[in-house]
Amino acid sequence: MSARRHHTLRAVALATAVVALAAGCSSANSNHNKGGSASGVLTLGKPDGPQTNNSNPFLATSAGATLGYRYMIYEPLAMTRQIRPAEKADPWLATNWAWDLNFTKVTFTLNDKAKWADGKPLTAEDVAFTFNLLKKHPALNGNGIAFGGVEVQGKKVVLTFEDSQYVNQNKIINQFIVPKHIWEGVKDPETWPNRTPVGSGPYKLKTFTPQTTTLTATPTYWKGETKVKELRYSTYNDNSAATTALASGKLEWSFVFMPNYKQLYVAKDPKNHKLWFPSGLGIHGLWFNTARKPFDNPALRKAMAMVVDRNAIYVQAEATLYPEITNPTGIPLPAGESFLAPEYKSATTKPDVEGAKKILEKAGFTLSGGVLKDPGGKPVKLTFTDPAGWNDYITGLAIIKDNIKQLGIEAKVKTQTAEAWGADVANGNFDATLHWTNSGATPYDMYQNIMDGALLQPIGKASQLGNFGRFKNTEATEALKDFAGATTDEARATAMNTLQKIMVEQAPVIPTAAAPIGAEYSTKNWVGWPTEANPYADPQHTQPSSLEVVLNLKPSK
Repeated sequence: MSARRHHTLRAVALATAVVALAAGCSSANSNHNKGGSASGVLTLGKPDGPQTNNSNPFLATSAGATLGYRYMIYEPLAMTRQIRPAEKADPWLATNWAWDLNFTKVTFTLNDKAKWADGKPLTAEDVAFTFNLLKKHPALNGNGIAFGGVEVQGKKVVLTFEDSQYVNQNKIINQFIVPKHIWEGVKDPETWPNRTPVGSGPYKLKTFTPQTTTLTATPTYWKGETKVKELRYSTYNDNSAATTALASGKLEWSFVFMPNYKQLYVAKDPKNHKLWFPSGLGIHGLWFNTARKPFDNPALRKAMAMVVDRNAIYVQAEATLYPEITNPTGIPLPAGESFLAPEYKSATTKPDVEGAKKILEKAGFTLSGGVLKDPGGKPVKLTFTDPAGWNDYITGLAIIKDNIKQLGIEAKVKTQTAEAWGADVANGNFDATLHWTNSGATPYDMYQNIMDGALLQPIGKASQLGNFGRFKNTEATEALKDFAGATTDEARATAMNTLQKIMVEQAPVIPTAAAPIGAEYSTKNWVGWPTEANPYADPQHTQPSSLEVVLNLKPSK
């Protein structure tokens, strides 16, 4: 699920070339103010192109998932956030949940006030049915959780697992629940479009078109009346059109990558046009194919990591929208501060060219006539690859290319179609490429995505789940197992510290930016948005906690 989620983010944020708006790209709606708080309407949107009528909440490719409205219809057992992963989740459909010491058993106590939009009560049977649905249909189980026993005990539901679920606990408690009385009659839930969705959330689907989906508030919502009476999700063909809609006020909540956002968006209404792009615990980085020489040499990878100018990437490639990586472990701050090993708490990513040259010299590399040669005497050359049009990545590669030239390394940049690039990355047909990682409640998901030997595939065989760089390191694989299976905080800290040391010393990936969970939003009609000062939820409207955002909004006047 995480990989697909990040793929969706990339496709949304970067599907087009530069967001260089020309006048008249998309006509502003002169009547857009009629959709404001006076009528209780909130407008949302993304540059994803026309959608197909599919509201199956389990399918990552459905319109409900792509636009994010599935979380307005279906609710979780508990509400978690990626930007504050260490904090206790908010009770939702469950009033309480308790794990055993080994994280192999969790007991949910349900809120007896919860009910479905059709008036039927939401019970433990519905919760058990949902988890059994995931257990029976792997295609719906986007997180790949290995569910064991599912048992109903009165108003409680008990899940048991063969292995520790410490690293998956937020994914499990955050699971949205579907009504048994509707889904038990579905012949093939893996393909069911669910065009009249019934959930326990505050909204129901009113109308659907390929361009606009409208949800209306349920008067009988079990948690009380909502201030936002209608949600209008629009889809745009590209970043340019979505940016125009944001700038004009027609679109009030979105997440679009725009290099010159201050001019294109904020300056159009400085009082009301806001944006906040915090990070969770996922990153973007330069992945090496460690199965190819000379990139199998950790000294070369570390030296390159030591000269990459992350601040230049932050400013020039990411337009200061994607949070800067300031620690060589790759752990984004402040989200991951509590996980940092003592030896890296004060470490920085400030470029160190002289230090990098010393590491190369010690490893047998030589610099002759401005050309770096490997221990065998061959010039070090490499090709960077990424999809054409993913401009933040292409700009980032250009910066890295200049950075490593200081070490005598010659690089060239090759662009591909997104489809061809995706296949090459999965099959290990590349030298180095900018790519994202998974994200989770701890840095485990990021490191596991990069370093897990259990995901290792030979060159030519597609690796769909991660370790695209074919990184083979027994110590890393064991540390990942130890972290996932640990029963004490001390044991987890020891394993996490080991993973950080391997990341810094062997650099299977050079972290370049934190993966944002950001959004643009307007305070003209609605106030109460999450901010850096009040980070109560992830600001992005495709995240589960977007429901918490909507319930927190109030008319601005």
